[in-house]
Amino acid sequence: MALIPKLERLLRNAGVLLVAMFVVATVHRIVLSRAELTHFKSRQTVLMNQAQGLPTGTATPNFVLWSEQRVKDYQESLAAHVAPAIGILRIAKINVEVPILEGTGALSLNRGVGHISGTANPGEDGNVVIAGHRDGFFRGLKDISLGDAIEVATLQETKTYIVNRLLVVDATDVSVLQPRTLSSLTLITCYPFHYIGGAPKRYIVQASLVDPVSVNRRVGTELGSPAVSLSSASIR
Repeated sequence: MALIPKLERLLRNAGVLLVAMFVVATVHRIVLSRAELTHFKSRQTVLMNQAQGLPTGTATPNFVLWSEQRVKDYQESLAAHVAPAIGILRIAKINVEVPILEGTGALSLNRGVGHISGTANPGEDGNVVIAGHRDGFFRGLKDISLGDAIEVATLQETKTYIVNRLLVVDATDVSVLQPRTLSSLTLITCYPFHYIGGAPKRYIVQASLVDPVSVNRRVGTELGSPAVSLSSASIR
């Protein structure tokens, strides 16, 4: 009879061991499965971006400060075909890394930020002007300060600009599109940032090139095409 309690303990221990092995195997399977899914989705994103002409180095946007409609517009824009990005805009201060697309149409500004035609192209000397939505990628511009660094990366190089001017102008003021004395970057979004509806003003961030050679080069050329009204860009 003394054998029965020993047998019961043996069976109980065996049962606990089997349950533990099952739990470990299940957790292991879930962890590996999720890791594989994450890896696959990462590869899928890279392939999708390559197919759509997006730079593979841009990060997934942080939607915390975005409006609900802007998030929806961005997600819908991913399914549409657009011309390849012409560069990447990086602003470490506000954790922004976004593709620069040509033009300021709705699709370009929903997918990334838009280069205003007629201004210097990213990577060129002159005044590179880029527009973005105040409730999307450019929401964080309200936190930009003088002295902050902004990078513009092209396929050839990365240029760094230092913010040296912040101002608010009327939507019809095109003076900020004109070349400055130094090679510059100008960022434009609507203002006030939390205005409901079409905002009446434009918030302007201007920065000068850090490169000691190019920064001293005076830009004497005029824009190659007629000035574009800030109100004509579909930023809001």
